[in-house]
Amino acid sequence: MGTQVVQTLRQGVWASLTGGWYHEPDQNKFNNSCHLYLWIFLLMLPLSLHLALPPTTIALSIYCTSITVFFILIKLANYRLHLMFDEGEAVVRSSLSDLSKVQEKKSNASDSCLPARQGESASEEKPIEGGLYPRPEPSPDDLSSPNPDQAAPLLQAQQRPPSRAERQEMHPGSAGGKMDTEMNENGVLHEGMDVQSSLMGTDRVQADQERTAEKDSVQDRTEDKDCEEIADGETADEGLPSSKGSEDESEEESEGQKEVSDANNNSLETPKDSQDDFVDAPEPPAQVTEFMWTSTQEKPTRKIYYKLELFPGKWINILYDRLTLLALLDRNQDVLENLFSVFMAFLVSFLGFVLLNHGCFKDFWVFQFCLVIASCQYSLLKGHNPLVAYSRATYFCIFCALIWLLEQLLRLKDLPVSTLCLLCHVLTGFTYCFPITFLVGLFPQINTFTIYLLEQIDMHFFGGTAATSLISAIYSILRSLIAVCLLYGFCFGALKEPWDEQHTPALFSGFCGLLVVFSYHLSRQSSDPSEEEAPDIKDPLPEKLQNSVILLSDVVICSVAYILTFAITASTVFLSLRPFVTIVLYALAGTVGFVTHYLIPQLRKHHPWLWISHPILKTKEYHQFEPREDAVLMWFERLYVGLLCFEKYVVYPAIVLSALTNDGFALSHRKNCDVLLTTVAGLKLLRSSFCDPSFQFLTLLFTLVFFHFDCPHASESFLLDFFIMSIIFHKMRELLLKLHFILVYIAPWQIAWGSAFHAFAQPFAVPHSAMLLLQTLLTTVFYTPLAPFLGSAIFISSYPRPIKFWERNYNTKRIDNSNSRLVSQVDKETGCDDNNLNSIFYEYLTRSLQHSLCGDLMLGRWGNYSSGDCFILASDYLNALVHLIEIGNGVVTFQLRGLEFRGTYCQQREVEAITEGVEEDDACCCCEPGHLPHMLSCNAAFNLRWLAWEVMATKYLLEGYSISENNAATMLQVYDLRKLLITYYLKSIIYYLVHSPKLSTWLKDAAIQEALQSYTKWHHIERDPQVFSVKIDEDYVHCLQGVTRASFCNVYLEWIQYCAGKMETPVESDEDSPLVTLSYALSVLGRRSLGTASHNMSNSLESFLYGFNTLFKGDFRIATKDEWVFADLDLLQKVVAPAVRMSLKLHQDHFTCLEETEEASILYEAITNYRSSLVICHESDPAWRKAVLSSRDTLLTLRHMIDDGTDEYKIIMLYKRHLSFKVIKINKECVRGLWAGQQQELVFLRNLNPERGSIQNSKQALRNMVNSSCDQPLGYPMYVSPLTTSYAGTHHTLRSIGGGALSLDAIRSWLCTKWLRSVYLISSQYGGDRLPPRDSGSLEWDGCQKPALSTVAAVLPLTSLILSPPPAPCPSLPLSPPSFLNPSFTHYFQNSILYRPCVNSRGSLNGMCICICTCVWFTLKLLSS
Repeated sequence: MGTQVVQTLRQGVWASLTGGWYHEPDQNKFNNSCHLYLWIFLLMLPLSLHLALPPTTIALSIYCTSITVFFILIKLANYRLHLMFDEGEAVVRSSLSDLSKVQEKKSNASDSCLPARQGESASEEKPIEGGLYPRPEPSPDDLSSPNPDQAAPLLQAQQRPPSRAERQEMHPGSAGGKMDTEMNENGVLHEGMDVQSSLMGTDRVQADQERTAEKDSVQDRTEDKDCEEIADGETADEGLPSSKGSEDESEEESEGQKEVSDANNNSLETPKDSQDDFVDAPEPPAQVTEFMWTSTQEKPTRKIYYKLELFPGKWINILYDRLTLLALLDRNQDVLENLFSVFMAFLVSFLGFVLLNHGCFKDFWVFQFCLVIASCQYSLLKGHNPLVAYSRATYFCIFCALIWLLEQLLRLKDLPVSTLCLLCHVLTGFTYCFPITFLVGLFPQINTFTIYLLEQIDMHFFGGTAATSLISAIYSILRSLIAVCLLYGFCFGALKEPWDEQHTPALFSGFCGLLVVFSYHLSRQSSDPSEEEAPDIKDPLPEKLQNSVILLSDVVICSVAYILTFAITASTVFLSLRPFVTIVLYALAGTVGFVTHYLIPQLRKHHPWLWISHPILKTKEYHQFEPREDAVLMWFERLYVGLLCFEKYVVYPAIVLSALTNDGFALSHRKNCDVLLTTVAGLKLLRSSFCDPSFQFLTLLFTLVFFHFDCPHASESFLLDFFIMSIIFHKMRELLLKLHFILVYIAPWQIAWGSAFHAFAQPFAVPHSAMLLLQTLLTTVFYTPLAPFLGSAIFISSYPRPIKFWERNYNTKRIDNSNSRLVSQVDKETGCDDNNLNSIFYEYLTRSLQHSLCGDLMLGRWGNYSSGDCFILASDYLNALVHLIEIGNGVVTFQLRGLEFRGTYCQQREVEAITEGVEEDDACCCCEPGHLPHMLSCNAAFNLRWLAWEVMATKYLLEGYSISENNAATMLQVYDLRKLLITYYLKSIIYYLVHSPKLSTWLKDAAIQEALQSYTKWHHIERDPQVFSVKIDEDYVHCLQGVTRASFCNVYLEWIQYCAGKMETPVESDEDSPLVTLSYALSVLGRRSLGTASHNMSNSLESFLYGFNTLFKGDFRIATKDEWVFADLDLLQKVVAPAVRMSLKLHQDHFTCLEETEEASILYEAITNYRSSLVICHESDPAWRKAVLSSRDTLLTLRHMIDDGTDEYKIIMLYKRHLSFKVIKINKECVRGLWAGQQQELVFLRNLNPERGSIQNSKQALRNMVNSSCDQPLGYPMYVSPLTTSYAGTHHTLRSIGGGALSLDAIRSWLCTKWLRSVYLISSQYGGDRLPPRDSGSLEWDGCQKPALSTVAAVLPLTSLILSPPPAPCPSLPLSPPSFLNPSFTHYFQNSILYRPCVNSRGSLNGMCICICTCVWFTLKLLSS
């Protein structure tokens, strides 16, 4: 615990204060010294220049130039060194120990020369052999290399030498797990090195891990850094210790010259002119030789140099390694990133020194400001990750630019000085507190802040929806700005000249029409332009509905809306009838909004007004135990949809257009008309009304009350008042949600203390209530979560986040055979944990929600909703959190987070709190007087009000899978049951063999027939006692101790002949036929494969289940006797493998349908039905996921469950049906606060305790369920879906109300259908026949057969529908066409259905009717073309 606290203080607190600098004990002195002096230089340079030089441009130029040149040099050197490691040449040298230190080393060898401690790898040395020594005089390479025998060590966590077992695992082909190397005669090693990955902050670092070995065997050696010897009389430098990136040497002899590479796969070669670096030397002195034999630590050290080319032909040797360089400075990947870092450093220095020159900081605050500058610049050199590194500098530049701008504005005379001064002081104070604000995490990463800022601007000023990414935020704000710019031009042109009440300019009417059109179209579009489905997933929305039908529908609707809007605004109805029209519209909006968004949702809740014990408006499924059909459309749902559409498309557009017309008339007579605000306000109000009108009536009510009664002097115009109040009301709702969360969470009578700290924090938080209220107000303004500190009653503010909340697009990827290694599939179960296997059910639930969520929200089945709301769907075993992110007009983007099936104890307690009812509670305070009929008791009503969640519906239906599981050990415990399974197994093999399209090929294959010669003999006996047994084989002959062809035919010949008799092409199936031989051979192969997979212990139940599960997942180990099957692998894949799976289903059905084993016809029919209707495969097979997502009705699998010491095999059956869920709405500020608290506790405070107090159960806030739904590793959700978009057009119930998307084809079909209905009605009256029903196949009228309405509308094109003659002419009406028609039209008109309604009862024509019919005909003809 103490080590963790010290590490948090050093790497968390101190590093946040200084911008990333802290002392790291695991690094060498050189790196720590460089970091310290670098930080001091960045701090003292601006301070000394400011104090020593006058505030002039010269001082500014000196400082900016110094910082820019300094950063250029550092970034250039860092970039070149990394490029050298990537592409450079490595040279390996050896040096002799200093003889003057031999005796000293020898005397201390027993106690000082010990193996290196953990985290320090010893330097590798070249062994002495036969007089091979380096030349005593230094080579030119040595002279050009600065301090060639010294290098900085690696970080402690990154330089641990791998053990022998690890090296053997990494290099199984080399003895001892080491790589053979050989030095050539040039003195250059061609070596093989591995790439070691390590983690530096959040970046992956490519490590240089050198392995070499000499030609002769040498002894492994690990040497402490204090025991290293420096050759040629050089002494070690304290600041630059020797490199420890090397590892133990290989002990294996290698033959020949082996070419290897360094850590970056670079070939290690040197020119030939370096071959004289190593020469033969005389034998060393005796004392040295004696020491060499007594102490293995005294050998020449081996160094690896990298050749850094300075100029063409000029290069120097660098003795360094990549990990040490990465510990010293962060790596910038490309040139642009380096240039941006240099630019940011220049900008920080420029803006910071400009403010110093302006005198914005005095006395001690000069030092504080210089410390802030140093921290921002240091983070550009050594930070956690690029985003964090740029974030501090970017925020500094933003604040300094604002302060500088305010200083310039203060010099002007016409501006409010007091307000600007206050704002300038606030920004200056924030700049002083940069170290503190970054320490407590008030500033997000710069990309998160950009998304948050653009999203808030788009939502509050332009009526936009939530953003899902940085690209989405930029795209949304750009399209809103483009729409505003286009509308501004029309509005400015319409309002630059005054106009009277009797005439509205056409340009203004055009502006109003475009405003409605743009608002509607923007509300219908998703904010993410790059939304795509995964390539391996079939698009669940037919015919790309989200891209094609929506656009076509918008074209039609926008055209109609533009024409209507233009006509209404041009009619001056809003000016001539004011204020009557305005009052009527306000009253209508208030009434419709109250009924739609308050009364109906309250009556549909599980506990209306938290007083009534059951919903008043109940669905048909409310009293059903297990609904088997789709949810029935109720009358109040039709009413809700009708009122919602009337409110969105009629009431609020009329209110905005009325206000826009009145305000436009007033603004046209003013000299200074604020056209831009009018345009922005109109766009925002219309767009938000189309997207989410749930709280628009309350916003309208607050606007009228506040600006007409409370503060009438503050009113500008109704449009601007409504616009401002919409922003204020949105913040007021957030404030109420935050206060509700805080009061519910800290209520003393229901507090759930998860740890001792919670008990301490509860009373401690009481005196700080005022501070808590201030935090609540500030977090409401900036839309930041208010998080409970460590899950206690103390609340602290987090940094601002967008509605999506999480920065990363994390989603779960299922593990199966398509994305895992073959060795993991064979040796162990692939993804055998329950969470991975059960995640498919949440994936299917996501698909179901994608089809129905948007429509269900519009039908009011989830109650009122808005962007950012969180719901929990709870059923028997599925518990998922649904996060609504983007709410549009017929478009909803959401994310589903599935929780574990068998959750923790805390999760189970919270699930019980959700599912248990309070209707039976009779308590009131301390007594139990009961309650009124259909009402809740006082205690129950009180407790429901002190919850952060509320049950919205109890019978919400979604299509899903019910799971039934049986223990396979129970079903196979008895030998007779295992024998039955083997019998079904062999019969299934015969069935699939006979039905294979390759059967004739196999029977005629000479190679197969030759291999099966032994099986054709009747006396052939299979006597393997580990495979065949009398206990499990029906055809086992006890006296022969095996299985023969005769015994096989006695049992299975009848089944073979029955299956062969069902074939279209007859196949010989007598006792001596090739079909029986092949069946017998496959039966032996199948049983032998089962015995091999069971480790030849099939008599044991555990081994039998293990072997059967191995075959079930497709792992067949073929014995030598059965290798004939490799002639065609389809014998395994298409015959034996499916037979294993089918036998499991037949064995399971044996317990319910015993007669299947008695009659061959029933068994044959069962297998045939299961082949087409049932999916049987292993869960790791990609076909399983494909079948589930394709909504197959029934699936079967065998699961091997290993959990908490249990080892079980479960037979799992899936049935597709309608699942019933409870819909629970959670306070979204509660969810955001708990998520932010977990992120702070685990990431910043590093509390990894799995039983920490912040995840203990808290029924009033569902704390455990919410926290466990966080992204991993903060939470542990079973499944996290990608951002998924649901469209209203995919909901079939909603389409039955509104008719689906509107398009030209839909309009044409509707007109044709209505016209045909009128034709048939008149025809039935004329002929005396009754009109047939709508769904009839055909209509008979006077002997003329007409196609039915549904058939005509769905199949026939419009031209043939109108112009083609009927199937049977009608001679009973010998009428001539009207004389005014063109003769060429005569034939079509006589045989057209348009002619018949114009005949009266006397057989004469009606002229007016003919004229109308002719007009209709031309209209339909135009539409059809």
